[in-house]
Amino acid sequence: MATKTRGAFNHVVLLLAATSLLATAASKDRCHSGDKAALLAVKAALGNPFPSWTPDSPCCDWYDVDCDYSTGRVVGLSVFQDANLTGAIPDAVAGLAHLQSLMWHHLPALSGPIPPAIAKLSNLSQLIISWTAVSGPVPSFLGALTKLTLLDLSFNSLTGAVPASLAALPNLSGINLSRNRLTGAIPPLLLSKSPDQAYLLLSHNNMSGAIPAGFAAVNFAHLDLSRNAFAGDASGLFGRGKELQYLDLSRNAFSFNLSGVGLPEQLYFVDVSHNAISGGIPAEVANLTNLQFFNVSYNRLCGAVPTGGHMERFDLFSFQHNKCLCGTPLANPCN
Repeated sequence: MATKTRGAFNHVVLLLAATSLLATAASKDRCHSGDKAALLAVKAALGNPFPSWTPDSPCCDWYDVDCDYSTGRVVGLSVFQDANLTGAIPDAVAGLAHLQSLMWHHLPALSGPIPPAIAKLSNLSQLIISWTAVSGPVPSFLGALTKLTLLDLSFNSLTGAVPASLAALPNLSGINLSRNRLTGAIPPLLLSKSPDQAYLLLSHNNMSGAIPAGFAAVNFAHLDLSRNAFAGDASGLFGRGKELQYLDLSRNAFSFNLSGVGLPEQLYFVDVSHNAISGGIPAEVANLTNLQFFNVSYNRLCGAVPTGGHMERFDLFSFQHNKCLCGTPLANPCN
């Protein structure tokens, strides 16, 4: 009887597995006709790259395409590392109504502006256009993408200001606009609605102005404002109890007193070099157990370099060219 039971059970398991495989295969073949038409239009607009994209094959089998196999709808398009792909981002991408992730990455001959058609992708949560020759502004119509959580437009040739419309996005928690030619100030409420830890990278642009006062309340984990022309007080970014782990303010014109700031306990990277920061280095820096990089050089700091803890990790180059810092590893001892 036990043998018969095991045999019947095994038969049921095999039947369920076969049914599941058939269902998966069926949904995979159920490439939505509208999505396939949109993808073929994208291909045509770019001069017919993507040899696997053929009308007689299911679009969910195509390279660079991701589908939701329960619906057969295209939810991801990732085009990357193709030096031969030329042209602009096609308007036909707007036909992918269920798209959640769109990536154009490391495509040096992809040019032109970011097309308004992208604003029609109402389900988009991740937009990545990076390491391309895309130019023009960061468009304000991106503020229509209310489900957006990540916006990466780094390493392009974008110009103009960061649009204030981005500050209205309720789910946006990650922005990378580094390595462009952006100007102007940071929108006052940028990332103020972030539901999670926030990530903001604006390095290597030509932006200016002060840090928004509201940044003191944003739950930043990673903040890189380096190599711009920002000025004023950035002390509000610091504070004990904050979840900040990475802070790079280097090569700006920030001026504030460092002495009284509280240091977030999780910091592992701090670079505030090449500014006009005064005061002294808080002694508690020696107690930051995760700290791997620390650079306060080329400022107006005075007083003793803190000792103990992990401070031996940091050499002369972390502290040089200040007004009157003293002590190890500097050559001048403290009186």
